[in-house]
Amino acid sequence: MKLISFNVNGIRASATKGLRGTLHELDADIVCLQETKATPEQVKEALEGLDGYHVHAHSAERKGYSGTAILCREEPVRVDLGIGQEEHDQEGRVITATFADHIVVNAYVPNS
Repeated sequence: MKLISFNVNGIRASATKGLRGTLHELDADIVCLQETKATPEQVKEALEGLDGYHVHAHSAERKGYSGTAILCREEPVRVDLGIGQEEHDQEGRVITATFADHIVVNAYVPNS
């Protein structure tokens, strides 16, 4: 299995700078994106044309702030948004995908 993690610092801006082509070339089974700064709908729009992935995203309540996404070739059995604590979950920093034989946790964590 090939898994990559990438801080996109704004998925819409990254999409105009070749993100889809890069992800296509890397051909990963699972892609974890951080700092998407977009709603789930905007994440899907930004990745339009990147075939073969199921896209799941968690956004911040504040527009244009943080956000995470998981792209996966295999559809997860379950996707959980956040960690179950409202004060933290409103920032869209954690998304968890549960598969039949593994779990992927994508977290965008501040460095301070």
